[in-house]
Amino acid sequence: MQEASRPRAALCWAGEQDGVLHLALHGDWTLAASKPDLLSVWHSQASKPARLCVQLEALGQWDSSLLAVLRRLQRLAETHGHTLEYQALPEGVARLLQLASRPSTQVSEPLLVHQPLLVRLGWQVLQRQQALSQACIFIGEVLLGLGRLLRGRARMRGQDFAAALAQCGPGALPIVALIATLVGLILAFVGAAQLQAFGAQLYIANMVAIGMTREMGALMTAVIMAGRTGAAYAAELGSMQANEEIDALRTFGFPPLEFLVLPRLLALLVSMPILCVFADALGILGGFIIGAGLFDISAPLYLSQSLEMLTLTDFLLGLFKSLVFAVLIALIGCHYGLACGRNAQAVGQATTHAVVSIIVALVVSDALITLICTQLGI
Repeated sequence: MQEASRPRAALCWAGEQDGVLHLALHGDWTLAASKPDLLSVWHSQASKPARLCVQLEALGQWDSSLLAVLRRLQRLAETHGHTLEYQALPEGVARLLQLASRPSTQVSEPLLVHQPLLVRLGWQVLQRQQALSQACIFIGEVLLGLGRLLRGRARMRGQDFAAALAQCGPGALPIVALIATLVGLILAFVGAAQLQAFGAQLYIANMVAIGMTREMGALMTAVIMAGRTGAAYAAELGSMQANEEIDALRTFGFPPLEFLVLPRLLALLVSMPILCVFADALGILGGFIIGAGLFDISAPLYLSQSLEMLTLTDFLLGLFKSLVFAVLIALIGCHYGLACGRNAQAVGQATTHAVVSIIVALVVSDALITLICTQLGI
């Protein structure tokens, strides 16, 4: 009695009409229902025309069992070169079949392992050329967006700028404070080991002040922001790209660059100089801790020695570097986010590439600025 009361699913050939062979599905196709063997039904029809039609008018309840049998029918039809059609296919089943027929979401890489060296070299050159072209287009679009912003025509919301500023400004203060203080401690301790041999421990203040304001304050802050904010920009925009949110913005006529990139760029341009000054002050404080704790340098003497050594040029040079670093972090992070693929793996790769590229760009740009300043006598 229990077996007879269970819902049954039926699958049978319903004849041929106008060169189309019909296959009918009846009953409830659920996990609880007993289902016929698809291969037995498939081979029961000796000749099959090029077109097959699956009729689902008499379909009852369904779940993943129906999707499984329809997918197997699709593969059988593809294997034997038949065209598969549907009648009265439920809308939900059609959407799920479309999702199931999509290719894998994993990032596909070209198989160049066994290719000749010249082929692999040519492929790498083409990839670099394409990446450079996309980067140039992105920079040009950012410059055009900044031009529209200066004319008051950019479609950038103030609340987006405020949210980005809160993320990369006050939120970064604790980690910047910790790293800057430790860097000042390390600079003072390493320098003291050498200066002590000449009895010139007082010049610890000079070394820490110059090192923090000209180099380490801006650079260490930028490295922190690269791992914290640059990665966040790439991941946020990459996730939006994978979820087709950026395509939705374009569809509704909203420029993604003005909505997503400009607020983040301006927020970093505002917050980076402030964080740099904050890091300089805490780095000098870290040097004072070593000077006062190990070499009994008084606070007024340490402060006067630091102020006597520092010039406005050193301070402005550090601020200039922080602005350059802010532009690099924002542009590279946003560029990799917008150029991301359409899956989770691509988001991870975009974030990794963004952080690595930002750090390399920071070091290279810092070296170039230092070299230029040295040649100019600044």
